[in-house]
Amino acid sequence: MTRKSWKDRVLRMSELMMNEGESKRHMEIPDDAIFDLPSVLAATFAEWLEEIGGLLHAGKSASLLLLNADGEAAADAGDGRRPYGEQLSRLAVDACREGTFRSNTADGFYMTAVPLWTRARPSRPYAAVAGAWPEAMKPEEAVLQAAALHLASSIKAALEREKAQEAYRQKRRADREAHQKEALILAANRLYNCDDVESVLTEMLQSLERFYPESSICLFLSQDHLNGDARVRPLAFGGQGSDVVTDAFLNGRPVVRVEEQAVMALPMAGKQAVYGVLRLSMDARQWRDSYLSTARWLADTAGTAFENAKLLEQSDRLIKELRLINELTKRLNGSLSLNEIFQYATDELLAIFNADYCSVLQLDPASRRFQVVSCNFPVADEEDYSTDYGFCGIIYNNKEPLILSDYWQNPLVESKLMEMTGSRSLIASPILAEGRVVGVILITHRSPNYFSYDNYKLLQVLSTHIGLAMTNASLHAEVRRMVITDNLTGLHARHFLNEQIQLRQRFESCGSLLLIDIDYFKTINDTHGHLIGDRILVQVSEIIRTSIRPDDIAARWGGEELAVYFPEARAEEAYRIAERIRARVESETAPRVTISCGLAEWTRVSGKITVESLFYQADMALYESKNKGRNSICIGGCASE
Repeated sequence: MTRKSWKDRVLRMSELMMNEGESKRHMEIPDDAIFDLPSVLAATFAEWLEEIGGLLHAGKSASLLLLNADGEAAADAGDGRRPYGEQLSRLAVDACREGTFRSNTADGFYMTAVPLWTRARPSRPYAAVAGAWPEAMKPEEAVLQAAALHLASSIKAALEREKAQEAYRQKRRADREAHQKEALILAANRLYNCDDVESVLTEMLQSLERFYPESSICLFLSQDHLNGDARVRPLAFGGQGSDVVTDAFLNGRPVVRVEEQAVMALPMAGKQAVYGVLRLSMDARQWRDSYLSTARWLADTAGTAFENAKLLEQSDRLIKELRLINELTKRLNGSLSLNEIFQYATDELLAIFNADYCSVLQLDPASRRFQVVSCNFPVADEEDYSTDYGFCGIIYNNKEPLILSDYWQNPLVESKLMEMTGSRSLIASPILAEGRVVGVILITHRSPNYFSYDNYKLLQVLSTHIGLAMTNASLHAEVRRMVITDNLTGLHARHFLNEQIQLRQRFESCGSLLLIDIDYFKTINDTHGHLIGDRILVQVSEIIRTSIRPDDIAARWGGEELAVYFPEARAEEAYRIAERIRARVESETAPRVTISCGLAEWTRVSGKITVESLFYQADMALYESKNKGRNSICIGGCASE
């Protein structure tokens, strides 16, 4: 701009100054925090000097300053020179206090201060433009006033630009924050929609990759979890690079260290516990303080989602286990045969734990040894072990379940089962009855570290129900034995003999029945007493039991009468056994007694068979033996109807 153009502009601005209100309106600026932006003031003042420097004779011999209302310099010509600084500062204070143009002359220099107003405080100027010139170069007052107005306008425009730029920056920040918040909400929704631990971990790692693509991510879990992602690792205290991780886990608070690398460790916690630590590392030059809040929010969200997934998995597992226990209990209690219970338990345990081998052992009260009663490894079927041997001995003495991760690395004791099967993992549990160990369950697998702690706890529960089923079956067997057994002689009861004959007549082709009566038994009771009579009954019963075949059925018929049924035996074969019994009774009893016997047979070719007719024929033969003088055996006719 030429000097003439500036002169014209100054004249126009001088005309405006004639109206004080109008001049103040033009000098107003939109922000009262002007001095919070010194860089803006300095840049605007420098541009202003460049534009009007020639008009105001702002050369090396002059000095122009922008001073605040307290007389402190806000901007200068940029060369650091501030001649007559104290005088100019006093003039600026006076100009701002009085709101008028002030000037002074000293030592041949002309000094002046022109006030500037702000919109926020129109009653008092916020600053003043102050200058010092040699008297010969002093500018006109109108020019100074116009230049001040121009500076106020420039400051106003600069502040408005800065305000617009700041608004734009704030909008950009708000947009970024809104976008980030939306992304975080979507990430949270995805995490909370995951219904298993594996999905939660995968989604969390993917979300972190999206938010921090320049970082290295690792997740250290405090509990065992198999995961195909190499970034998921077990939390090892004192391991390499685990110092910040350990601190974050133990204190439950984020840990940030910025050196050459920026490392951030955030606990992944739920309401119940800290489940792991998330570690992010990046170049320190890429680190932003805002990363901490976002990553912490993600870690907290992932911790809650992880806990929910764990609780859901635990609930599903508990429901499954309860159903399994209920079904197993019903099946076990539905059987009153010990052999069936043992076999069913073995099959189910193999399926439940997906194990390689299962062995169920029962303690024999007589020998005090564990006998294998069910096993899917045939070589071990006939094995028995003392109560001090191997894992059975440990469980018998401790009455506690056992878990072993690797037999090859830590065998504890010698075990034939582990050696013969090549197994490495083991879970075992005692079978208890009234607080006593009555059996042991051994479950093995050829892989190390195969069984989990949940497997260990589940086996403990299942073994309790298996023990109850064994107790029920044993009690039932004992009750049945008592029902079908004569207490004195130990032989079967009469009704059991009847039932067995009826049952066998349905599918067998023949059979024989022997009735035995002790001769002169009433005389023995009258002479020696009933205790001796009972002793005689026991002696004769024992002779019968040790003389018959394994499948023959001996019973107490009533009083001193006994009976033996010989399945699939004709009268001739039964007679030989009966004669052996008669001879042994005569020679082995004390006091000596003899017996009279009646024998009858039935065959399917004889026609329709009844138990009553068979007993009738044997009874008739018994009476015939007594009538012949006793101590003899008579054979009746073939029973038929």
